[in-house]
Amino acid sequence: MSAASSATPGSPQASSDPRPQAGRPDAALDPQVAQLLDLIARAKRPPINALDPLDAKIAYEKSAPILDIAPLPVHHVQDLSVPARDGHAIGARLYAPREASWADPLPLLLYFHGGGFTVGSPASHDPLCRLLSMRADCMVLSVDYRLGPQWRFPTAVHDAFDVLAWAYAEAGALGADPARIALGGDSAGGTLATACAVEARRLGHAPVLQMLIYPGTCARQDTPSHRALAEGYLLTAEMIQWFFAQYLDQDSSRDDWRFAPLDGGGSGADVAGCCPAWIAVAGYDPLHDEGVAYAAKLRAAGVPAELAEYPGMIHDFFKLGRFVPAVGQAHDDAVAALRGAFGAA
Repeated sequence: MSAASSATPGSPQASSDPRPQAGRPDAALDPQVAQLLDLIARAKRPPINALDPLDAKIAYEKSAPILDIAPLPVHHVQDLSVPARDGHAIGARLYAPREASWADPLPLLLYFHGGGFTVGSPASHDPLCRLLSMRADCMVLSVDYRLGPQWRFPTAVHDAFDVLAWAYAEAGALGADPARIALGGDSAGGTLATACAVEARRLGHAPVLQMLIYPGTCARQDTPSHRALAEGYLLTAEMIQWFFAQYLDQDSSRDDWRFAPLDGGGSGADVAGCCPAWIAVAGYDPLHDEGVAYAAKLRAAGVPAELAEYPGMIHDFFKLGRFVPAVGQAHDDAVAALRGAFGAA
């Protein structure tokens, strides 16, 4: 999932409250985040889930740049087309921080944007991808996978898998090093990245990292953080279910591990042998607990998983850096994780 800046009217609960129930953080809400939520509440714009899906897509694209950092200049940006299994041309945007060659290939981050499988695009996540490319000194391939409600589950997963296979096959032609490919995504894009980590293992590939930014991983959205933070923090319970109503082909697909890698079908994805993970979670995010649980699932399977907690933050905070200075630390941490995985720390 991911929420537009106009997404949720409603004042946040008092940031100084101790955890009154399971699922609520002990830490105070970041003061700039609290101010932002207050501004959104005062604007009284309709939540994204009150819009027609097409209007929601437009609204998200318009609102995405407002609170995000200014886009960094990069050496090269190229729009590409990747063939899908059904003949569809999947759009992708390739960022390069410097010239690459066969003698000096660059690491590559395969990135999947958030947006509840319904909104979002490489354009909405352009500043983040530019930052990761320049500061981690890697190529970033940002994937324009197909969205609901026109394209329902498992189309987005198939698109992600097809781009994954293509990236490994074409790495040399792109100037990328196939031995240094990472997978990444935020929210719904984090779900796709988890699935790609499992698919990569099946294909015999060895990504160096899965960078999961507040990923969606559970089947029923019934964790303590989902219950305690259902209203008032940008991403609401009603919005989450609206997103999934646009995306899922049928309710039983919630039990498919490609939708719910944590617990789909009871045991979720078989993650043994998958690549290491760096997982960022926000304290005031309904998705907090499932990110924590997914890190535990990976560790239980013997997969190294670093959990980065940002207690005063909300969902989608990686894209609020223009308004919330503390987001800069999370960006630093993500860059450090990538550089470490690429052997460039």
